[in-house]
Amino acid sequence: MDTGMVYHVMTRSIAGFRIFGKKSLCKRILEGLRFYQQDRKGVKLSRYLRNREELPEGRDLVRILGYCVMPTHLHLILEELEENALPRFMANVLISYSRYFNRLHNRKGPLWEGRFRKVPVETDEQLLHLTRYIHLNPVTAGLADQPGDWTYSSYNEYLGRAEQGVCSFNHILSIDPDSYRGFVEEYKDQQIELAGLKAACQES
Repeated sequence: MDTGMVYHVMTRSIAGFRIFGKKSLCKRILEGLRFYQQDRKGVKLSRYLRNREELPEGRDLVRILGYCVMPTHLHLILEELEENALPRFMANVLISYSRYFNRLHNRKGPLWEGRFRKVPVETDEQLLHLTRYIHLNPVTAGLADQPGDWTYSSYNEYLGRAEQGVCSFNHILSIDPDSYRGFVEEYKDQQIELAGLKAACQES
C-alpha cells in the first residue's frame, strides 16, 4: 500500500437503537459521508441539501474505500489523507447525523455508543478481504439474500452498478466486477456459518 494509512472504522448506536431503519435515514448518512470527505469550511450539509448549491472545492480529508450502513451500526473503510483527518471527518459525519436524527424524532441525548473504533489495514490482501466482509454483512444479518440486494453498501459500486458513487478505490484495488462478485458471493455461506458460531459462543 503506497498511499495514506487505511482503517476499518466501526461505530454503533447507543443500546442497539435502530438509527438507520428507513431508506431516507440511510440516504442521509450517505449524503454526510459524501459531503464531509472534504473540509468544507463555511458550508453546512443541511443548507447544501436544501439548496443543492454548487459546492466550493475543499481540502481532501479522507477517501472512502468501502462502506456498509446497517440498521444499528456503520462500517467504513477509510484512507486518511492528512494527519488527524479521520477523527475530524468522523466527528463531522456523526454530529451532523445526530442533530438531524434528534430533530426529526424530537429527541435529545447521544446517539452513538462511545467513540468510534478503528483498526489499521496493512496490506492490499487484507483490504480486499475486509471489503468482502462488510459487503456480506447484510446477508449475514438476514437483511438480504444477496449482497447486491442491499443498496446501502459499496458493493454495487464495486460492480459498477451504482448511479452515484461515494467511494474511490481504484488507486488501491484493481476490481474486475465479475471476478469480485464471485469472490464475495462464493464466501457467503461460510460467513453466515461463522457468524452463527460466534453468536452461539457469546450466548454460552
